[in-house]
Amino acid sequence: MEMQDLLNGRCGWCGTDSLYVKYHDEEWGRLVTDDRLLFEFLTLESAQAGLSWITILRKRERYRKAFYDFDVNKVAQMTEQDVERLMQDEGIVRNRLKIKSAISNAKLFIAIQKEFGSFYNYTLSFFPEQKPISYQPKTLKDIQASTPESDAMSKDMKKRGFKFFGSTICYAYLQATGFVNDHLVNCICRK
Repeated sequence: MEMQDLLNGRCGWCGTDSLYVKYHDEEWGRLVTDDRLLFEFLTLESAQAGLSWITILRKRERYRKAFYDFDVNKVAQMTEQDVERLMQDEGIVRNRLKIKSAISNAKLFIAIQKEFGSFYNYTLSFFPEQKPISYQPKTLKDIQASTPESDAMSKDMKKRGFKFFGSTICYAYLQATGFVNDHLVNCICRK
């Protein structure tokens, strides 16, 4: 069955699940400038690799508890004991590599903050004129899986040592955090 482009005036990908609809209406595509929230999305998008986003959204509150409300400094200090504790936590994705990557990615995130002043500044550095992009997709098929910006950012992050952050995940991150607006042109969130 093909997904509808628009459903109840919204981008059809969010369907009718109330959590997904709330996320679509209140977060997706809205510019995030706060580094704590950017780290949260980076961690959640990395956890999502190979899974559906709704799976991660349903686990988001548990992730907040497990990862110190995404305090990047606290996450960067997590130890092997924390990894073992989180491997027993049914409220998150219990993948050892993903849990360890959240910790190592936190350390790399802090290094980027020191180098660029903020992770927000770093992210903008991959965009023309250092400004977010607003595409004008008419259908869901018009939405890309990656762009030159996500390719470049993902490549740079990989070179720095980030894990679970390929170009497609990077693009999903850029959409979620509003560096890219991919709401369909007739979506209620465009108004």
